[in-house]
Amino acid sequence: MARYTGPKTKKARALGEAIYGPDRGFEKRKYPPGQHGNGRRRKQKSNYAIQLMEKQKAKYTYGVLERQFRNLFEKANSKLGVTGEILLQLLEARLDNNVFRMGIAPTRRAARQLVTHKHITVNGVVTNIPSMSLKVGDVVAVRGKSQNLEVIRNSMGASDAKKWGWIQWNPDRQEGTFLEYPERSKIPELINEQLIVELYSK
Repeated sequence: MARYTGPKTKKARALGEAIYGPDRGFEKRKYPPGQHGNGRRRKQKSNYAIQLMEKQKAKYTYGVLERQFRNLFEKANSKLGVTGEILLQLLEARLDNNVFRMGIAPTRRAARQLVTHKHITVNGVVTNIPSMSLKVGDVVAVRGKSQNLEVIRNSMGASDAKKWGWIQWNPDRQEGTFLEYPERSKIPELINEQLIVELYSK
């Protein structure tokens, strides 16, 4: 499966945001990577470059490929409402993202791996499609024989799934319910979705 597997800190520095979570390397060097470091004089970015960077930030944050991202945008654009907000809601509704939000996995990358290795069920059915879009009321759970996996237990022990108002988490049963599509104000990702809409609207 085609996914970015290169250095995460370097990519975060290029995009100007710690998109893969807390990163001490990024905190030490909050400037783009390059041979001459922070002392290099950099040209002012064009509007197109700024819009493109915002799209790349969203893609790498949620681990979505270009074609998938374009399809999600077209789906969001066809719906009534604010296109940028709907786009982020569709990204948040992905199965791998919800496995991450529920604290079953420490990162979205780890969440995708758990899904593809068939450790996760949706409404009681084992699924291995990370990009699956959840519907309101869908129940995501850890498969019975996978509940004692060390990576899952460690992640759930360190998580606080209760802070996401659109998810109802039951730690005893290791399952969560997708209650609603979150409002933009509740999504913590620092993404300017309007720039993405402007990019695709050219």
